[in-house]
Amino acid sequence: MNSDVDLPRRRPVAVYAVGEEPDVRFSLANERTALAWVRTALALVAGGVTLTSLASVTDADLVVHLVAIIACCTGGILAGVALWSWRRNERALRLQKPLPAPVPLAWLAGGLILLSTGLAAFAVVAALNSR
Repeated sequence: MNSDVDLPRRRPVAVYAVGEEPDVRFSLANERTALAWVRTALALVAGGVTLTSLASVTDADLVVHLVAIIACCTGGILAGVALWSWRRNERALRLQKPLPAPVPLAWLAGGLILLSTGLAAFAVVAALNSR
C-alpha cells in the first residue's frame, strides 16, 4: 500500500487517534462482541414491544406493562453500554493496556436474576390466588 496516500480519518477520533493499530483480529473480535451486545439490546426492546401487545389479553396487564417498560429501557441502556464498552476496549487495545473488566455483563446478569426472581414470585402468588 502506498504510504503517500492520505486516508480519511477514522471515527470516532477519540478512539482511533490514540496509540497504534492493534492486530486486526483483536479489533474485529471487539467489534463482534459489541454487536452481540447490540443484538441483545434489540431483543430486549423487541420483547418489550411484544409484551405490550400481549398485555391486553392477560389479567395481569399492569405487571406485563411493567416488565415491558423494564425490557425496553434496559435494551436502550444496553445499546449505549455496548458502544461505551467497545470504545473502552478499543482504546485499551490501541494503547496496549489490559482490557477493562466487563462491568455490563455483571449488571445484566444481576438484573436478569432480579427480574426472573420477581416474576417467579408473581407467578407463585397468582397461582395461589387462583385456587
